[in-house]
Amino acid sequence: MKLLIAATALVLSASLFSCKSSSGDGAKSFCDTVCLMDSLKFMGESKLQPSVFISARDCKADSIEWTYKGMGTARKTAMAYLLRDGIRIKKDFIRCVFRDTAAAYLLFNDCVNGRGYQMIFPFSKGQNTSLKSSGINNFDPKFSVADNLLVNTDRGNIFVEDMTTGKKAMMTFGKGIDINYDDIHTYIDSVNVTNERIWVKLKMDNEWKELEKKITLQ
Repeated sequence: MKLLIAATALVLSASLFSCKSSSGDGAKSFCDTVCLMDSLKFMGESKLQPSVFISARDCKADSIEWTYKGMGTARKTAMAYLLRDGIRIKKDFIRCVFRDTAAAYLLFNDCVNGRGYQMIFPFSKGQNTSLKSSGINNFDPKFSVADNLLVNTDRGNIFVEDMTTGKKAMMTFGKGIDINYDDIHTYIDSVNVTNERIWVKLKMDNEWKELEKKITLQ
């Protein structure tokens, strides 16, 4: 399905410089725990030019600003208000989808442990931003998700939203699972979500089970 609104990431300066890992335990990271030196800018295709700008400071994402042409004063907040300390972002594992000038959806995985994050930034000043720290993003090679879909879990269900329309669907696991999102593959092995179907392989009652549901986004 072709996205109604596509996002293009513009890197203001091309170089990213390596940072020495602070863990010291030699554990394999999801992606290079780089020092983010460059600001990132994402632009939508609407004629009103919606955009999201992320500044970098001290090797981390520092602040985020979102706006569109004619909006007036841009909205802005510190990333520290939204994310815990120590999360590492890399330009190859972050993307943004715009729903016209209604909202911008920012999806990324932490390079330290691969945990998926999803942020929703409404352009209307009367609406609050939201953060989902249980994202199932297709940066993870074991998670196949259509590019227009926002997919996450609350330990008992999988929720799906079409970012270009706001339409939603869900599938329940039938019972709660005590998932550690920092080690998600111990509990959810793999996922495949399209606009018509949800499929997941997860551990339930110490056994791997496959669940599947046909869906209609509405």
